[in-house]
Amino acid sequence: MKAWVHDETGDPNVLQLRDRPTPSPGRNELLIRNRAIGLNPVDWKFILWGHDAWEWPHIPGVDGAGVVEAVGEGVCHIEAGARIAYHNDLLKPGSFAEYTVIPARSAIPLPNALPFAAAAAIPCPWLTAHQAIEKVNLEPGSHVLVTGASGAVGGALLQLAHCQGWIVHAVGSSPQFDRLQRLGAATVTDYHQEGWKDDWARRAKLQPLQAVFDMVSGTHAASLAPLLTANGHLVCIQDRQETAPLPAFSTTISLHEVGLNAMHLHACDRQWGRLVAAGSKIAQGISKGVFDPQIIETAQFSDLPNALSRLKAGPNPGNRVVAI
Repeated sequence: MKAWVHDETGDPNVLQLRDRPTPSPGRNELLIRNRAIGLNPVDWKFILWGHDAWEWPHIPGVDGAGVVEAVGEGVCHIEAGARIAYHNDLLKPGSFAEYTVIPARSAIPLPNALPFAAAAAIPCPWLTAHQAIEKVNLEPGSHVLVTGASGAVGGALLQLAHCQGWIVHAVGSSPQFDRLQRLGAATVTDYHQEGWKDDWARRAKLQPLQAVFDMVSGTHAASLAPLLTANGHLVCIQDRQETAPLPAFSTTISLHEVGLNAMHLHACDRQWGRLVAAGSKIAQGISKGVFDPQIIETAQFSDLPNALSRLKAGPNPGNRVVAI
């Protein structure tokens, strides 16, 4: 098979297209013939950082969509020929290849009407957003703030939060205002505007916020903790809170961290079943036009490193995918 591999860490230009042995699925695994690849920031970050668990040369990539080519021993619920999307363990050989082996429990069934390019945009952005939504238990009509809303995860989170019946306030860049409102934001704040956090502090006194979903950094999230009402939720999708951002027994907010890859190391089959069911529901929603997959680029397999460089350089008001 053809695969993009690297022998050393670095920028996306360290990737080289080579012939590699087509893998075989082991017990409880599937061999996927990839038809599209989803590109995510974690891809270029780990190409830059590397990992001690990797065998070199390494095939990166966590997201893909395609057809089940072969079924490993012990797999009874999926047959060859099935259309699926997946999020693979970043410690394993990944999706930047014509074929990828994945755990069978991570396969997301796809409707026939959904193009593979749109399906490849689902796993990392949408499942991360779903996990963030699952962290909190809020009633319809609750007010929530989403920072970093202009990106792929932010856009998915806006749509899912809107479906919860929440009143969603987005923080993003001004060129994206119309798009963010179309995706479900009730109000949009430009983070370039000086004093926007002070403005929100005044607004929060009149209209309490039940949750803040932050996609910037742990430090940035901590600076927004005072906006939350009693028993509110601070959800970090980038980084985490190493120390409590507020005094004890003040607003008694709950702190949450989100990490999709943790599922591969620590989740049980029942947890995977729920996550895959959520992914399947999202796929159905995209195929019916309920959700926007937010695809801003569909590159060719031969151009994958350049597409990944464009993702790294940004801006990325949506998802970049690669078609095979």
